[in-house]
Amino acid sequence: MGAESVGLRAADLLAGPRGRRLCLETMLTLRDAETAATEELRTAVFFAAYDLDPERGMSRVLFGAGVNQRAEVPLAPTPQEVARLLDAAPLPDLDASTLLSALATVVDTARYWQEPDGEDVLAGTPEVRAALARVAEAIAAARGCVWWAGPMQDREQWVVTFADLPHIPRPPARTAREILDRWQGLQLEEEATAQRDRPADPAARFSGTWWSRPALGLMGTTRALPGHGPMGLRFVEDGLGWESATVERVHLPADARIFEIDGAAAWTDLVDRYPLEVTASRRHDWYRITGRSGTWVIPDWSRVRHDYDAVHLTVGGYLSAAGTGIRLDDDRATVLAGWDPDATYWLRDLDRHESTAAEWHLDDADGAWRPWPGERHEA
Repeated sequence: MGAESVGLRAADLLAGPRGRRLCLETMLTLRDAETAATEELRTAVFFAAYDLDPERGMSRVLFGAGVNQRAEVPLAPTPQEVARLLDAAPLPDLDASTLLSALATVVDTARYWQEPDGEDVLAGTPEVRAALARVAEAIAAARGCVWWAGPMQDREQWVVTFADLPHIPRPPARTAREILDRWQGLQLEEEATAQRDRPADPAARFSGTWWSRPALGLMGTTRALPGHGPMGLRFVEDGLGWESATVERVHLPADARIFEIDGAAAWTDLVDRYPLEVTASRRHDWYRITGRSGTWVIPDWSRVRHDYDAVHLTVGGYLSAAGTGIRLDDDRATVLAGWDPDATYWLRDLDRHESTAAEWHLDDADGAWRPWPGERHEA
């Protein structure tokens, strides 16, 4: 369920911080044929983003002389200068690899527990946003991202299980019902504790739970693309640096009821139908990323499960809506956060095709995920 897909639209890419960042990263993607214009643009973006970054001089520090003699870019390029360079730079070839690489960077740099980074701030300035319009149009028309606006691929879905890290214990296995039954109680307990112990001032330096995706522990699946493998390997918000994983196909129920999130309107509809207030527990983090103070709500996933078996976020929905303060009414708003693009979270249990299990690893040479030698992958 959800609004019928009308295809990826340039306006939607420019509407959200992840979409604008995608347009900017697409122009900065390293290519074999580097030009003086793209080199100058990359240097200008680097310095402009540094100047606009809220963490400048703290977690983000600039070393060295800071002057690029070849590009002749001033030390402090303005958004207007970056916009001029964007207009002058040629559009890259928007093949599937370029688009996936840019999207991976967009997902990797998403953060909902502190202010947007300098690149996000830069892409959101009126001048740069206007200059990115032609990039958004080109991406929306590219063949490699036609599926970005589409629903969950019902031919096959893959689950990715990342290898354990020594310092991150894996939680005990539970059924989807057990997870969701426990989840609601934990949310109510956290909200009560935050209401009692945390300051009401949204600008106070407190942090806590910042995501609104379904309950941790539920199975999440994605499609796989030929030559690239399951998208769950590449697109992980707030990843933990995994370098190996097991991928498996799952048995998809023919009668599965899927709710499609293809943008802010669909997300708002879901939250409005199954609201759960989380103001005290999300107040400080979501104020930092949206600048809004007020009542915050998320979907009550323990109630959503009674009407739907799974919820899928399209890539287009992610790019247009993730990280924004989405208004429900005069009093309430919500944020789509912590949800990877194309991920489907299942509110029921699924079986795995054990015969399809394959080990994949991250290649340090180029940052790509590949099957271990000798492994085969069906997609």
